[in-house]
Amino acid sequence: PEKTVDYELGFAKTLSLKSALKISAFYKELRDMIQITNVYQAYPAQYYTYGNIDFGTVKGMSINYDLRRTNNVQLTANYTLQFADGTGSSSNTAENIISAGFPNLRVTLPLDFDQRHSLNGNIDFRYGSGTNYNGPIWFGKKILQNFGANLTLSAGSGTPYSQQANVTTAQFGIPIQTTLEGSVNGSRKPWSFRADLKLNKSFSFALGEIGGNERKLKMNAYVWVQNLFNTDNIIAVYDYTGNPDDDGYLSSAEGQQYAAQQIDPIAFTDQYNVYVNNPNHYSRPRTIRIGLTMNF
Repeated sequence: PEKTVDYELGFAKTLSLKSALKISAFYKELRDMIQITNVYQAYPAQYYTYGNIDFGTVKGMSINYDLRRTNNVQLTANYTLQFADGTGSSSNTAENIISAGFPNLRVTLPLDFDQRHSLNGNIDFRYGSGTNYNGPIWFGKKILQNFGANLTLSAGSGTPYSQQANVTTAQFGIPIQTTLEGSVNGSRKPWSFRADLKLNKSFSFALGEIGGNERKLKMNAYVWVQNLFNTDNIIAVYDYTGNPDDDGYLSSAEGQQYAAQQIDPIAFTDQYNVYVNNPNHYSRPRTIRIGLTMNF
């Protein structure tokens, strides 16, 4: 089995009766991770298999701020600085190396999930009920009783990828050997930002009494907006250009020559640009969900 050993040392400080600050440092060791390997001088022939030869480390620090509900507002904020290095991000990371005839090399490089900076925040504004209600009253009605709004914010630096030195295209099904520019996972994708907003209000209706106990139907209506600002967060890029919508082929000499040989070069260029602008390279756009939950 793979092993993980995690160390963490923290410090917590009360800033007031309702707020606290926590600072922690962590160090995680990833041991005996599974990786493809080449078995030399095996009988009757050498072969590939999987073995527990990979390892990695994750180290960093985290700062957390917590504010208990004060004047209807509750707040949590977190910042994490992380360095994740290892010999392989998946069990097939070394496949190209050993296929090219190299030995089972072990070099620590940034892992695919190495996000250097991560910031998260959650703001919750909510009105209570009964004597705890302090909101507006219209015509004797506590119109915002049990109403709340929750805003979640998250931002993070880009994860690494390996920059490519030569332009390639996968459209025509012709495999082309890629050339590495710099080091493995030596480049970074852009930062990302996301905001989610949820509005909800609770209701309750009497259902009568059974055995002297009053039964109630509790309902919660909500509107949940994911990716509130409809941000085009980039989650994948082309290794040559570092862009999510352009692989660089049409700008190269090979691409221009190939386009010129088509029946309609302009139509080919337009359709190719549509083809490479892969929607899977972006996070999900704004999504609005309206729902109602019931408990009785």
